Amino acid sequence: MTTLAFIGLGRMGHGMAGRYLDAGFDVAVWNRSKAKAEDLIARGARWASSPAEAANGTDAIVTMVADDEASRAVWLGKDGAASAAKAGTIALECSTVSYNHALDLAAELRGRGLIYIDSPVTGLPDAAASGKLTLLIGAEPADLEQARPFLAPLASTIRHFGPVGAGTVYKLINNLMGAIQIAGIAEGLAIAEQAGLDMKLVLEAVGTGVAASPQVIRHSRRMAARDFSGANFTAALRHKDAAYAVALAERLLSGAPLMARAAVEAYARAKAYAPDEDEAKLIEIVSRPKGGAA
Repeated sequence: MTTLAFIGLGRMGHGMAGRYLDAGFDVAVWNRSKAKAEDLIARGARWASSPAEAANGTDAIVTMVADDEASRAVWLGKDGAASAAKAGTIALECSTVSYNHALDLAAELRGRGLIYIDSPVTGLPDAAASGKLTLLIGAEPADLEQARPFLAPLASTIRHFGPVGAGTVYKLINNLMGAIQIAGIAEGLAIAEQAGLDMKLVLEAVGTGVAASPQVIRHSRRMAARDFSGANFTAALRHKDAAYAVALAERLLSGAPLMARAAVEAYARAKAYAPDEDEAKLIEIVSRPKGGAA
């Protein structure tokens, strides 16, 4: 039986780990909180006391954690997965990390004989649980072919952007554009509300106009209704991704990345207001009338 370690059982990782169980893999799981693993254990997953224990002897290691710091810790920290992984193991980093971290981690893991695949994802938690994510791959073609059996349970679409780091570049572009759109619709709806427009008509116009996108349509409805239940993506995570994108833009572009910096500033405010709640709560910050309380 093919063995796999899955590390990080948050909103996305939990469903992804479940997909490997559904596909018949022998899955070892680790998470900071064991409670998030209980139902996976009941379905046949093996609990590991550390990332190293999860990775010991497995054919592949998949991580889905919050940021560079968490990724570094679970791979390279004390009892990190890399310390126990055997040479030739597929190392799938599915987290959204910075470009520099993706390159540095790849070099470190390759130096230890692992096959590193840069594989951030797009899709909501329901897509993670149903195997309908889109994987944004950075890898050598031969490495990608070797990793495909470990990608297939997760994805309906695999996009290979180039060598290691290329998947992360596109993921940061994607999430930056999302941040700009969501911040823009928050300000637009706030203006409409303060001006006394018919919000039902505004939502209809937004959803069918030239500025419509899946992000705009989904968030505009939730913002107007102040429906922040079941947060799929938090203000803190959006701020982190936008900040990573700004760092990449400053590395690659000659001009100042004005839109990217504006998005970071908007989500810094949202993070300070409600870091672990839905990113759409940005509407509550920008909708205060002029002269209202800060």
